[in-house]
Amino acid sequence: MSILTTALAGIVFGLALAAPPGPMNAIIAEESVVRGWIAGFWAGLGAMLADALFFVLTLAGVVAVIDRYPFVRPALYLAGGLLMLYFAIGAIEEARATASFTDEAEHDAAAANAKGFRKTFVLSLTNPYQIGFWLTVGVGLLETGTLDVFSHVPAVGEQLAGTLLVQTGSPALLVGFFGGIAIWIVTYPAALSSAGKRVDALAPAVAAGSAAVLVGFGLLFLAVGTMSVL
Repeated sequence: MSILTTALAGIVFGLALAAPPGPMNAIIAEESVVRGWIAGFWAGLGAMLADALFFVLTLAGVVAVIDRYPFVRPALYLAGGLLMLYFAIGAIEEARATASFTDEAEHDAAAANAKGFRKTFVLSLTNPYQIGFWLTVGVGLLETGTLDVFSHVPAVGEQLAGTLLVQTGSPALLVGFFGGIAIWIVTYPAALSSAGKRVDALAPAVAAGSAAVLVGFGLLFLAVGTMSVL
């Protein structure tokens, strides 16, 4: 594959992994409709920075150490689950207090941005699925070989498996991958923020939906962590 084609494949891969619903996108959505595009972007940047950190640790071989200690994964599930439930409480309070879209200029912008950034960054560091990705697919991105891109995408992997094969071990693929994530954290908050400005009722509805997603994933993580310990 040419460098351009490889980079484009990386962008598609990054977008495909960043877009599915989950706790990170729930927080990004809440920040976007309640505080504005910049806050949503910073929330997305927190998750992206965690991926960049995992990439560096994978490159150094540090992430693989997690597999040597069986107690680490259950601990991550429990910690991640508790964090999600904690953030869900904040989302519920936002849903109750927010009657309409609130322009970011009305808030202390720096404090608001830092809040969303901290949420996604800390949550990403305790997300076993994210760590598991870098222990498996992430390692594959660094080594020379072939990667079936869509087979690793949640929900549609089985249907789209084999439709996009790329050569791994290429810097262009990695640049495209993080480029795809960057595109998502720019466009997703922008779309939600724009919609929130037009439809006042969207802000509390999205905040409530974000709370529901966080509660669901939080309980799931706690259940998996508990069963792993027992």
